[in-house]
Amino acid sequence: MFHSKYAYFTHSTKAAWLQIAKTLKQTMNMINIWRERLILSESDQPTTFNDIRPTETNYAALDPKTFAAIEAEALFHIIDKTQTEIGRLILYRSIARPDQDAPMLQQKQLALREIESNPELYEALTQYIGKIRSGEKSLKYLLYGEFVGGLATDEPSSRADKLEFGGYGYRQYQDGTQFAVDLVEKANAIPRPQSVYLQTILDAIHDFGQSRTYALMEGPVYSTNGKFKTKKEKSAFDLHFRFHPSLFKTLPTLMFFAAAYGILFFIENLMPELGTSYFGYGLLGLTIPIFPIIMLAMGVSDRDTIIYPLRNQFKESRELAKALEALGLLDELLSFYRYGQASDGDKALPEILDEKQHRLTISQARNPLLIKNMPDYVPNDIHLDMAGRVLIITGPNSGGKTAYCKTIVQIQLLGQMGCYIPATQGQLVPAEHIYYQVPDPGQLSAAMGRFGHELQRTREIFFNSTQRSLVVLDELSEGTTFEEKMTISEYILKGFHKLGASTLLVTHNHELCERLQSDGIGRYLQVEFLSHGPTHRLIAGVSKVSHADRVASAIGFSQKDVEDHLERQIEAH
Repeated sequence: MFHSKYAYFTHSTKAAWLQIAKTLKQTMNMINIWRERLILSESDQPTTFNDIRPTETNYAALDPKTFAAIEAEALFHIIDKTQTEIGRLILYRSIARPDQDAPMLQQKQLALREIESNPELYEALTQYIGKIRSGEKSLKYLLYGEFVGGLATDEPSSRADKLEFGGYGYRQYQDGTQFAVDLVEKANAIPRPQSVYLQTILDAIHDFGQSRTYALMEGPVYSTNGKFKTKKEKSAFDLHFRFHPSLFKTLPTLMFFAAAYGILFFIENLMPELGTSYFGYGLLGLTIPIFPIIMLAMGVSDRDTIIYPLRNQFKESRELAKALEALGLLDELLSFYRYGQASDGDKALPEILDEKQHRLTISQARNPLLIKNMPDYVPNDIHLDMAGRVLIITGPNSGGKTAYCKTIVQIQLLGQMGCYIPATQGQLVPAEHIYYQVPDPGQLSAAMGRFGHELQRTREIFFNSTQRSLVVLDELSEGTTFEEKMTISEYILKGFHKLGASTLLVTHNHELCERLQSDGIGRYLQVEFLSHGPTHRLIAGVSKVSHADRVASAIGFSQKDVEDHLERQIEAH
């Protein structure tokens, strides 16, 4: 009786703890770190940067024009400290298609802070990546290789469009499946982290280790009639044969030579009266060359009926895709950490705000691209909030207006990746859309001209923007008369103001600023100039000075330069 009560108590306690664990896991899963489309491709070709880069018909927060204008590729190379191909693709995706989920980004930051504060965890994650990265390529070869037969090769042919190998895929199968096993087994050495984000990543790798796909990759695999079973699934009465990823098959080889010997024995000992002993040896001599042909046929069969079908199952496995994604996400976090450690000057993880309207407030912001070669870069504050969601920047050319605008967008992008920003502190709301409009004379059409082309781009931006959008307009309504420019620019800026998007306008039009100021719209910054030139610091106010002659002189094209050139031409003739 006591024993039964004790058993019940144990069972009940276990059930309670299981329920608690299930609830905790459900809570963790509320923070969804997985993209709808994972990096692992189910097609015949692996995922590349080109598949991730925004296009006119397929983009998220960044459209292709903005992606190019803000120098996103260069930003990627600055922060890329990844060690794996999947990590590099994940990082590139974070830049090309930044996350918009504030709670997830908050958890991502907490994971990065945990790596910061826990050297043991950082070392364990680094060692894990270091141990398995060498096998990453082998899995790609298995999943996307073409095995053409003949002599086996470990490296693909020189054809750029395909991963083509000699042999039948045995080596690639062995190495690729071993990488999957290492991916799971070597993760056991990583201490359990505290952050939900890292726990979710490691749980994905663990869950893959419990999946049927993993069991098939771990082996052995039993096959018959195009169907596969794991060791656990196979019963003692199944007729499935065990797949050996090797061209040399022990049992068929023994059976072949046993049959050849049997034929020879029969001819020599059972039919001596026919004098066929020499015939037996001749027959054996003809049989032996058939053996390599049989082996090659078996190789073709293994490739077409086992290796190819199995690798198709692997590519379709959500568990494997998430495990590889997890590896890439780990590598991305470590890349963020290394980028932060290698950065000179102030760095910070901005506070991620979960709000319906975009906001960006940064103290002492520096441009992440320019500071690499400009240690004396002049920082500026950024204030895009309810009071100043329309920011208008004026000032002469070469004063730093464009650099300031790119700094804003690039810092928004870094923060929206969960990465450090070059600043002392900051707050931001993840942007639903980020737009950057610049003059694009290379795309002019005869039907609409410069003005029509730029206005069409502005229209596209406006009708796709929301309260959670960040919009930069580097000049507006160029290519038309002054009065038309004033009228159009005014109603466009007022439209963005009513829309609620964070909007920056770079302009030389101080008259437009005066009109908007009279309606209480906008915050105004101007480039600070001293006697020696621009300080690259932005201060409050509206600039009414062009400094055009100073710029023309600096490049050797002032009025005096023109007159001197003409005088020399006259003297030469």
